[in-house]
Formats: sequence, structure tokens, C-alpha cells
Amino acid sequence: MSQATTEIRLTLPDGSVRVVPAGTTALQIAEGIGPRLAKAAVVARVDGELVDLATPLRGDSRLALLTDRDPEALHVLRHSTAHATAQAVQELFPGTKIGQGPVIENGFYYDFDRDEPFSDSDLEAIETRVAEIIERDLTIEREELPRDEAVRFFEKEDEPYKIYFATTKGGETVSIYRQGAWTDFCLGPHVPSTGRLAAFKLLSVAGAYWLGDEKNKMLQRIYGTAFFSKKELKKHLALLEEARKRDHRKLGKELRLFSFHPEAPASPFFHPNGAAVVNRLVDFVRELYGSYGYKEVLTPQIFDASLWKRSGHYEHYRDNMFFTEVDGREYAVKPMNCPSHCLMFGEGRHSYRDLPVRLADFGRLHRYELSGATAGLTRVRSFAQDDAHIFCTPDQVSDEVAGVTRMILECYGLFGFEVKIVLSTRPEDRAGDDATWDRAESDLRAALESLGHDYEVAEGDGAFYGPKIDFYVKDALGREHQLGTCQLDYVLPERFELRYIDADDKERRPVMIHRAMLGSLERFFGILIEHTGGAFPFWLAPEQVRVLLDRRPPRGLRRSGARTTPGGRPAGRSRYPEHQGQREDPRGPTGQNPRNAGHRRPRAGRRNRRRASPRVRRPRRRERRRFHRGGEKMDRRLQSAALIRRVGTFEERPTCPS
Repeated sequence: MSQATTEIRLTLPDGSVRVVPAGTTALQIAEGIGPRLAKAAVVARVDGELVDLATPLRGDSRLALLTDRDPEALHVLRHSTAHATAQAVQELFPGTKIGQGPVIENGFYYDFDRDEPFSDSDLEAIETRVAEIIERDLTIEREELPRDEAVRFFEKEDEPYKIYFATTKGGETVSIYRQGAWTDFCLGPHVPSTGRLAAFKLLSVAGAYWLGDEKNKMLQRIYGTAFFSKKELKKHLALLEEARKRDHRKLGKELRLFSFHPEAPASPFFHPNGAAVVNRLVDFVRELYGSYGYKEVLTPQIFDASLWKRSGHYEHYRDNMFFTEVDGREYAVKPMNCPSHCLMFGEGRHSYRDLPVRLADFGRLHRYELSGATAGLTRVRSFAQDDAHIFCTPDQVSDEVAGVTRMILECYGLFGFEVKIVLSTRPEDRAGDDATWDRAESDLRAALESLGHDYEVAEGDGAFYGPKIDFYVKDALGREHQLGTCQLDYVLPERFELRYIDADDKERRPVMIHRAMLGSLERFFGILIEHTGGAFPFWLAPEQVRVLLDRRPPRGLRRSGARTTPGGRPAGRSRYPEHQGQREDPRGPTGQNPRNAGHRRPRAGRRNRRRASPRVRRPRRRERRRFHRGGEKMDRRLQSAALIRRVGTFEERPTCPS
């Protein structure tokens, strides 16, 4: 065999090239570079694809060794921890069938088919067994089998869910992973051994339908998370605890914001406090509409099914819609506003001078969601969104997209969100020609660059009808949420035969821009509750001011020892200032008996101490800020206390005191 077929060239991230024999593994390359890298390496990336460190390399390629500093390595660590969890369950509870165990955001889960539900004590026992499996440091090995052989293997193991995956996802060759005596179907990759698993925590148990279909069997799902260090795990668990305190479902009940009832599944009831917040959000959006030239419209809730067939939703979105039949005709509750806005735009003739036309709609929408997928306000069946559609000429697209982006950033800035912008380009399955897509993507890029805002590009993630810009916000707990969107649409104007007259007096197709800022008001409300912990900004708070009444005697009278009424007023004084002076003091305005005028009051010495009345202490200088009111002198502090009491008893009086 020639030299060319026995040696391969591997290009490393720093540009260096290593020539090694074919069949060399990534782990051997790491050992050749240094023992520290060999110990730290978790997985390898070969020509952009993740592979196990023990995978033989057969041809020239670009090689990168990933350590705990790479996000993709954390993904692999969590996947391997999910396998260790499944192994622990089957060791503790023989006969349990395993489903799927993918990695999700901030963790993983694994589905199990077991007759008895997992208890809290079971979860602790599983966690202990996972720690034991990590201590065993079992080597994780990959094997590849022909599909028929793999199916026979899982039939022998009595694993029906693995048979399903082997026949649907395995291809002609099926990969399985072994760690000790335990085996699982998996595409990989994984860490070299269970000893590489570090800090982990099993979090909770929930029910989940197999493959997310409510027609299938309900399985038990164990959620968990894993990190490379206990410090990272501790920090994440602290965030989870804070998230539990901020859970909008918990705070919504405590603050009397909203509730749910089985008579209207996954449809929120907003109480007065919650309705006040939602209405103020709507008012705020309406103010922005006025600044950016939007016109608000109202459209029906129910449309004939022919409209949705014309728009394409009947064919592609039917499973998420609610239908009814009246007078022999099929109707659908609208899941979105765009077809009705197309009807409104198509009613008359439009000149290019009339464009752009910006139509906004807060209409209530209804979409069917699986009962297992609904969650508080973030996933509901009935909602309203700050929906808008812009009809413009192709030359106006860039300016309109820039205006939409500017408005969305202004909105998010008010709430203190950190914003990330993602531009999604053409997918493989798309409508329209490449020239149209080239111009559309160029317009979106130009709009974003004109604002000077950083953005990321997601290749192939655009909608089939046009490219789009998605806006992500990061809340107080560091979680990302996709809220706003700006999407170009060349399909609906074609389906509804929309036209405008250009400068050459010719009919042209307008471009349609789908725009949402807050998105679903219900979902945004839920995110805002958790972002603020229920402490809304002052302008949004349902209760902005509360008057607290101090029913104790005024401070000056308490210290002086003067007599007061049970309500805290100075004895002998009327509650209301306009009544003061109507009751004449028999001792005269000086407070002395007229018969004794001109005579000094006897001093309270030893002889006449018993005969003399106790002398009231004279207020200190700083307490003697007096003013004249109604012929009497009154301490300013006493007057303030009296004013508070008058406000507290305002409802008892027919008129407000002057």
C-alpha cells in the first residue's frame, strides 16, 4: 500500500498540520500534544461534526479538540449524564423500559415506561446510584450494527422504544453505546468514560406523552442537569431556586393577577390587577403606533374556511386551529391576523404614493396547543398580540425594516432588556426565486447595518415565504426569550392578488412585512412578572399609591402629657378646623378665668403642690413652629397629624376640608 493511503493530514485550529497514520484517534492526537490536553479533552470536532475521542480518523480533515471551555462539550457531558441516569433506573427498577433522553436547554431529561410513579425517595436513590456509576469509571464504547441486527438485539432486550428509533432514525447502520453491561441506542457522541462526569443533579419528575402525542402512552420523565464543576452547579441551582420564587404562576395567584379554570383550558382569566397591567401595556404600544405611523384596525374572530384555504393555513396549519360548522358551512376561529389584513388592503386601489400602509391589530387569537404543552401564560390557547402588517414597495423594504427595528429596540429599552438580533436566511424548502431572496436578504442586512446594531446570522432558519429578523431578550435570571419578529412575505400578496400602481402606471405586487413587538401579550406578561419578580415599574403597577393611617396620638401631645380623645385629637377641639372656635371656652381667649384676670397663678411649691394643677411642659424651641389658624395657635406637627386623620375620614364628611 502506498504512503498516500496510510497517512492522513490533520489541520488543527492554530493552523498547524499533523501527519499521522490513518486510523489514529483524536485522543491519541491529544496525548501527542500533551498530557494536560489529553486529560481535559471531552470530545472532538472533525470537519464541523462532533465525534467521540476514540473514533478512528480515516482521511484528511480539520480537527479540533474540545474541552470544558466549549459549550458543545457541555452538551456532550449532559447527554452522557442522561445515559448514566437511565442505567441507574434500570439497575434499581428492573423491567423499566427506556424511551429517549435528549439534551435540552440547561440540562437533560429521560423518559421511562414504568407502572409505578417515581417518588421523591426514588429520585434520591437514583441520584445515589448515578454517583456510584460515575465512581465505577465505566468505559463508554460505540458499536455500529446493521439495522436488522440492531432490531433483533433490542427485541431480545425487550426495549420497544429503542426498536422504534433503530427503524426510524438508524439508517442502514445503527449505532449503539455500551457502558459496562448496559446498552442504549444513540447517535452520540459521548465522553470517554463515566468517570469524566462531574457535578450533576436530578431535579424533578413529570409526565410526558410518548413523542409528545397525547394519543400515545403517558411516560415518566426525569429532568436533570450537569456541569463540569460543582461551583457551576451550585450557581445554577441558586438560579433555579430564584426562578421558583419568581414563577409567574405562583406570583400571579399571590398578586391576584390572573387565574385558570378547567371550563376554559389554557385560557387565562385576568383579574382587575392583571387587566390593569395588560391595558397599560396596550396603551404604551398604542403610543408607539402613533409615533411610527401605524393605524389600528378591528377584524372578526371567525372566518369561513375558504379564507384559510386561500392563505395556505388550512393545508399547513389546520392541526393548530379551532373549527366549527354553522348553516352547513365550515368556519375557523382565526389563529392569526394576516389574511384579514390582506382582505382589507385588497379592497381598493392603491398608488405607490399611498404606501407604506401599516395596519395594527390587537385582535384575540386562538390556537390549539396540546394539553401537555401548555404552561401558565407562556403557552396558552387564547391570546392577543401586538400584531401588525406593513404593505410597501420593494424599494421601501429597507427603510421599513429599519423603522420596525428601531421601534422594537425603543420598546425593549424601556423594560431594561438586553437584546440579541438574529437574521435568518433562506431555507432549502422555500417559495420564490433566488433573485428575490437575494434582494430580500440584502435589504434586511442593510436595515440592520444602518442602525449600527450587532446581529447574528442563522443560515437556513428563515420562513419558507421569506427571510426574517428575530429579537431575543435576556431576563434578570439570564434566560433568553424570543419576543419580537420582522418577517418579509412574498407569498401572501401573490395568493391574495394584492396590487398597487407604480410611477409608470403599472400594477405591481407589494411586499408584506409581518411585525410583532411584544408578541403574545399573555406570554410577555408572564416573562415580565418573572423578570421583575412581581415588582413592576411604577407606571405599570396595578396599585401605585396606598395611604397608611396613623391612629396614634400626635407625637407632640404624647410627650407633653396633654389630654387627648380616643381618636388622638387634643381634648376640647373639634375634628374639623372649620368647626373650631364655634364652641367658646368659658375661661376666655387667654385660657384664664376672668375673675382671676391680673392675678398670678400660685406657684406649685411645697405648700400648695397638692392644690395646684400639674403644669403642662412647654414645647421645646424646635417644636414651637406655630401658625395662626381660626384664632388659635397650633403646633405644625399637630396640624399635620390632624390633616392625616381628616384624609382618613374623608368619606364620612360631605365636603372636602379647605
